Amino acid sequence: MYIVVLDASIKNQVATSISHIHLFDWLAVKTLYQAVNISITEVELFAIRCSINQAVGIPDIKKIIVITDSLHAARRIFDLSSHPYQLQSTAISCKLREFFQKNIINSIKFWDCPSKENWYLHLAVNKESKSFMLTVCFPSMSSWDFSKKQVCDNIISQWKMTFQASDLKEKSFLELLDGDLNPLSPFYINGYSSLSY
Repeated sequence: MYIVVLDASIKNQVATSISHIHLFDWLAVKTLYQAVNISITEVELFAIRCSINQAVGIPDIKKIIVITDSLHAARRIFDLSSHPYQLQSTAISCKLREFFQKNIINSIKFWDCPSKENWYLHLAVNKESKSFMLTVCFPSMSSWDFSKKQVCDNIISQWKMTFQASDLKEKSFLELLDGDLNPLSPFYINGYSSLSY
């Protein structure tokens, strides 16, 4: 059995992804991926891609388990619609096809492990992904998804400033609260709608 535990974080526009690859009962490989101006989804998909590439090359591996707190990233592998992660998902799909063609009983599973659960294997990669610091000292390109996120963040910031300065506030608007009675703010995460509540 081949177990991949991975996590990603972003600090100062640097995405860091750490994966620990366990082969049966022992930690076989630790990998670190860093990239500038890309989204966590992109770096997590790249980490999954590299881990699956390594797994397919190992003889006699019948089962792969990928454990992540970002299951939405793994779902993109099987998303047939047009999306900015198609390069990664296509490469992963090709490797998975190769893996499944080796033996009919081969399988892969994706397990969701939220960070708040503090499971010891995931906690280790979570701490490592947040501990790496890299300072960007040269101009770098931005991915399409990262650029889209920047635009959305700017729109939300501008909306908040405009709304706070508006004379119409509390006259024609209803303030929505979350479960903890905090005001809801619009957000854009992983392509989902801004008011999930």
